[in-house]
Amino acid sequence: MNEFELIERLTRSLPGNNSVVIGPGDDCAVLDFGIADRLLLFKTDAVVQGIHFESATAPEKIGHKALGRCLSDIAAMAGTPVAALVTIALPRDFDSHFVAAIYDGMNALARRHGVAIVGGETTSSPGGILISVSLLGWAPRGKAVLRSGAEVGDAIFVTGELGGSLAAKHLEFEPRLAEGRWLAQHYLVHAMIDISDGLAGDLRHILKTSRVGAELFSSAIPISRAARLAAKGGASAKPPLLAALTDGEDFELLFTVGGRDAVPLLDAWKAQFPKLPLSCIGKITAGEGTTIKDKHGVRPLSVNGYMHFA
Repeated sequence: MNEFELIERLTRSLPGNNSVVIGPGDDCAVLDFGIADRLLLFKTDAVVQGIHFESATAPEKIGHKALGRCLSDIAAMAGTPVAALVTIALPRDFDSHFVAAIYDGMNALARRHGVAIVGGETTSSPGGILISVSLLGWAPRGKAVLRSGAEVGDAIFVTGELGGSLAAKHLEFEPRLAEGRWLAQHYLVHAMIDISDGLAGDLRHILKTSRVGAELFSSAIPISRAARLAAKGGASAKPPLLAALTDGEDFELLFTVGGRDAVPLLDAWKAQFPKLPLSCIGKITAGEGTTIKDKHGVRPLSVNGYMHFA
């Protein structure tokens, strides 16, 4: 049983109440507490030693990643983060200076985005370090962007460059909070997700919940320099395009807008965010599944992104 099969099984019969607008299945839960102009966003995520970072990883970068993953999910719903709780599980022989430096990295990112860290929990671990962050945020009523709104004919966009994240980016990424809010304020974004499990995998989340298909243009997918350099590392290295499709942990925004908005959006984006590339990488189609178009024609896209328990 892989990660997504397990999630589907566990979420079949979860209890809810009248505050739940969106439960499991999107980047954040969406809750209505009766506040006139906004809905609340609620997210939790965890990083585990040996999976998301190594024992030799700089502690400040561990803290940055632990909070940044949750911030990226708030960004994918065009939200504003507010407050976080942090649970950290430590081995018995932990180094207090190392742990304090983890919090230094987390605190620095929180301050940049106006996030209060309001408490949490400490506990022991029989193995390595585990950090779990729960984050509360908000989005204006009618402006939270879900995964489920993609429409046939939409243009598919992605921010930044993809692939090769293990070289450094997965520990140093900047959550696209300002970009997500700007998109929702100025354009009708039909669907959006952050890329944590790879373009191929995360696009499928949009397609499944929106009940549509997609065609990608291989020449338009923005491949990072790190992915291109890694491809020169030996016979076992991924080709650059495959890395861009499957590596994950890029934490860029993947979203769709109506086809007529594509060119105006590209022009406005260059003026608003001149240092961050934006690429139109495909279109939403009728039916199911993903195809990819290159100079040899159109073929089904069979690769997947990262998943736990695969």
